[in-house]
Amino acid sequence: MAKVAFLGLGVMGYPMARHLAAKGHDVTVYNRTAAKAESFVTAHGGRMAATPALAAEGQEIVFCCVGNDDDLRAVTIGSVGAFGAMAAGTVFVDHTTASADVARELDAAARERGFGFVDAPVSGGQAGAENGVLTVMCGGDQADFDKAEPVISAYARACRLLGPSGAGQLAKMMNQICIAGVVQGLAEALHFGKRAGLDVEAVIEVISKGAAQSWQMENRYKTMNAGSFDFGFAVDWMRKDLGICLDEARRNGAKLPVTALVDQFYGDVQAMGGNRWDTSSLIARLEK
Repeated sequence: MAKVAFLGLGVMGYPMARHLAAKGHDVTVYNRTAAKAESFVTAHGGRMAATPALAAEGQEIVFCCVGNDDDLRAVTIGSVGAFGAMAAGTVFVDHTTASADVARELDAAARERGFGFVDAPVSGGQAGAENGVLTVMCGGDQADFDKAEPVISAYARACRLLGPSGAGQLAKMMNQICIAGVVQGLAEALHFGKRAGLDVEAVIEVISKGAAQSWQMENRYKTMNAGSFDFGFAVDWMRKDLGICLDEARRNGAKLPVTALVDQFYGDVQAMGGNRWDTSSLIARLEK
């Protein structure tokens, strides 16, 4: 068992921290809205801290899952950030989906202070976090990963080191690029099937057993067919992630025409008022 802190108790961070507590780790939590941290401690034990620095003090591993690059900098190298309180030999594990640049920046800052940094974005969504079956893509040093991985296993079914600092974030970009194309393809197929007068349920039952099968098809076709999107990974979050992908592609010269197009389509969904709809809402712009 480890002494750990968890910074950020959002829809992903809260259940991840809960799994750590359930596995018997000594958990201190910090959240920008203190009421969320108080609620966590009441329900799951542990302690809460008023700042990231106070949460990080005396911990072996500090975990983090916040919104974006700026939020991440605030809780790490900000005036009351965790980096100012972490001891040599400890490890900071960042589960935020952020840029590879900020991962490398914070890795360098951690090294200067004598502790490790692992960028470790996750895939699996809120359901994966709730059920403790997330996929974790990591970048960093092997020794730091080896310290963190047994603890990460509290909420992960797969966790792998994929390269040096920033590799985890780059892998997450690949993940989001794949999802964008698959969801758009599924949306178009369902829309086409309805216009063609087919029994969509029956067709999906057949084609989901073949080469067209995907996680999105298995888990989203019913709600897409019903026009229900008030759950899951929000369009605003996906646009943030795709923006990171497109920025990185501009730097490394990768060509992402489909990703750029789907990002525009998500912009159309936002214009329809679907900012907080699930990403499967791409079908809504076809049927409006």
